[in-house]
Amino acid sequence: MKKIVLTAIFAAATAASLSAASIAACASCHGANFDKPALGKSEIVKGWDEAKIIASLNGYKAGTLNNHGMGAVMKGQVVKLSDADIADIAKQIAAIK
Repeated sequence: MKKIVLTAIFAAATAASLSAASIAACASCHGANFDKPALGKSEIVKGWDEAKIIASLNGYKAGTLNNHGMGAVMKGQVVKLSDADIADIAKQIAAIK
């Protein structure tokens, strides 16, 4: 029983740290308030709703989206993210006012 509880705690902590790290990685290009065009090329994502962010991240992850020539860069950023990670990141970014 202790092993199951510890495993669940570790999994939750890992997921939380992944999302925190991922949002920090996003902010390194998009700005702390997500109000900069990443690498001077992308759209400003501040103000986007969760659905638009999720759709964009999933498109980059699948390799089907290449807005402003950023497809390869963004795919490298999101390829390892789970659907839950993407949803969490979208929620955090959409909440920035």
